[in-house]
Amino acid sequence: MKENEEVRLCQVFANAQLSVKDVDEEYDDMPLLCSGFVKDIYKYLHQLEVEQPIRGNYMQGYEINARMRALLIDWMVQVHSTFNLLQETLYLSVAVLDRFLQVQPVSRQKLQLVGVTAMLVASKYEELSPPIVGDFAYITDSAFTNAQILEMEQLVLKTLNFQLGRPLPLHFLRRASKLANRPWALVTTQCDTERHMLAKYLMELTLIDYEMVHYRPSEIAAAALCLSQLLLNGLPWSPTQEHYSTYDEAHLKPIMQHMAKNVVKVNGGKTKFKAVRNKYSSSKLMKISLIPQLKSSLISNMAAALTAP
Repeated sequence: MKENEEVRLCQVFANAQLSVKDVDEEYDDMPLLCSGFVKDIYKYLHQLEVEQPIRGNYMQGYEINARMRALLIDWMVQVHSTFNLLQETLYLSVAVLDRFLQVQPVSRQKLQLVGVTAMLVASKYEELSPPIVGDFAYITDSAFTNAQILEMEQLVLKTLNFQLGRPLPLHFLRRASKLANRPWALVTTQCDTERHMLAKYLMELTLIDYEMVHYRPSEIAAAALCLSQLLLNGLPWSPTQEHYSTYDEAHLKPIMQHMAKNVVKVNGGKTKFKAVRNKYSSSKLMKISLIPQLKSSLISNMAAALTAP
């Protein structure tokens, strides 16, 4: 009887494996897409995010708090838009900020200095033509000098041991959107531009949420896409998406609840930090933060567990 059960389970597992398409095989003749290496690349990125974690509630006992961090990042989003920087630069700036602060507490007077320095470091890493140090000093209304920013830059880089390669949610979202939009995919996994843009908005809102700092970039990306397709098309997380993201929908649910909470707070005027919402209300970004689905019962019900008094 036991042997029969084992055989049955093996067969179920085998069938599940066969039902998952190889999303890269169609690109074997396109070397620039690295189809032969992409699975190993993302395996390595998953490994990196584990090796470079951010602890939950790392500011416990600090002089600074979650609200000060949110105020800083809301300002950084505005600076990022002012300088017209790459999306990667914003995410890396926040990652550098959190990774530094979790091992190097600073006073509230120096918090903005750390933030602007994190953006300088991220700009040098990601941008072809990064703003110069003087630009960052100017954007702080000259609250800090070039010399202070450069001194903080040295401290940040030494503290992080010059390891700036922590993967970003954007890296995983692009992969997830690509596999969800294959020509052979079922309608339940199609991913269009609007769905991708909504996922980006949901991800960017998480930057301000201190309660979400401990989630891995791959988890943030998967949850954002899962919630996006649920809101726009009522589509569940497919076996293919589960296989390649390594997360099932049950694992993503608590993260989606936090994302829904963020949407409810920013739409309901329960937060002063609206830079991300304002940014995504522009025509350039499809006015995605204004779509009616973000005020639906699905969002409010999902957020209820975290917003109830």
